[in-house]
Amino acid sequence: MKNNDFVKAFLSIIGISENGIDQICHTAKKRIQQASLVIGGKRHLTLADRLINGEKQTWSNPIQHSLQAMIEVKPSPVVILASGDPFWYGIGPLAINNLTHKEWESFPAISSYTLACNALGWHGQHIQTVSLCGRPIETLRPALTPYRRLLILSADSQTPYQIHQKLQEWSISYKNFYILEALGGPNENIHHLSQNTPIPNNIYPLNMVALELDNFIPLPFTHGREDHWFNNDGQLTKQAIRSNTLSALQPYPGALLWDIGTGSGSIAIEWILSHPTCKAIAIEPHADRAKRAKENAVELGVPSLQIIEDKAPEALQNLPRPNAIFIGGGLTSPQLLETVWDALQPLGRLVINSVTIEGDSLLFKAQQEWGGEITRLHIEHYEPLGQYHGFKPARAITQYVVVKPADTL
Repeated sequence: MKNNDFVKAFLSIIGISENGIDQICHTAKKRIQQASLVIGGKRHLTLADRLINGEKQTWSNPIQHSLQAMIEVKPSPVVILASGDPFWYGIGPLAINNLTHKEWESFPAISSYTLACNALGWHGQHIQTVSLCGRPIETLRPALTPYRRLLILSADSQTPYQIHQKLQEWSISYKNFYILEALGGPNENIHHLSQNTPIPNNIYPLNMVALELDNFIPLPFTHGREDHWFNNDGQLTKQAIRSNTLSALQPYPGALLWDIGTGSGSIAIEWILSHPTCKAIAIEPHADRAKRAKENAVELGVPSLQIIEDKAPEALQNLPRPNAIFIGGGLTSPQLLETVWDALQPLGRLVINSVTIEGDSLLFKAQQEWGGEITRLHIEHYEPLGQYHGFKPARAITQYVVVKPADTL
């Protein structure tokens, strides 16, 4: 609970475990009794029913309608009922998004992740956590690395089956597969499965999956992944150049990238893979390539990649301002350069890879106006040459890298 500076809060967010309201504190019980509106899932409202005197409302779809109803009754007291810790993959951050600190308070229960670590005897600080509630199953892919322990919050009773199927599809081996049902409550149950054990029937809807992984070939953690990870029609920034390009772009947590002319999507995908909070918008005018880029993003565990099937600069209107922009190989218009420079956030990075004389000419002019660095990248591959061997040069890349000044409006 928050300190005495927050006693006038109109919103109380109350976490409930499987043990129900008997485990919540006296103040939280009073908040429920005094609330004019109580919002929660059907299970939470049922657990707290004997304390509720005001209006009850189950979560709407979309959830924003319920949050708007909460605002409309302000300053009358409102309670949101949540599972466990509301600020650990919970409703908390969304519920308080437009509120001041004095308008809300929180009464967390023990999170399901904490309960799972204690049930299995796992070190909580060493565990990778993933939530599949409202997220595609492919979101799990980047977290699967050899010998790791994962706790996965399931969306429903079908999630363990979906995880099991994906592990087989991705050739992921594991030592132990646990399904933890109704943790902390009277219906608590833990299923322990090995690699070849089938998933049991009738899984309890409120469940988690705990994985203890074995050895396998993972999706690499660093950028510059091998080309075979990306299905493509030849429009692919090859591994060595891609690694150099990502280094030039300098991704960091929470940053947004525009990838203009995305082709197979490799730059945008690797940008998002650099950190779970990184975001990217990929622009691609060719329908087949846009479709392929989306398929690559899903397969590699970043279905959040936004694909816009259109041509730049027309496609760039009304998009959120990026922290970095990449243009790969298709620079033909001075108008595009001006558009992306104006859109780029101050201190943002613009990286352009050119393969034509005409594109190079535009880069030289941009460098004279905006500064930055131009580098020529040459890659040669060792391969057979008749009965001997030699190095065959790939097409040279002219790379322009510039950081927008902080005082640029």
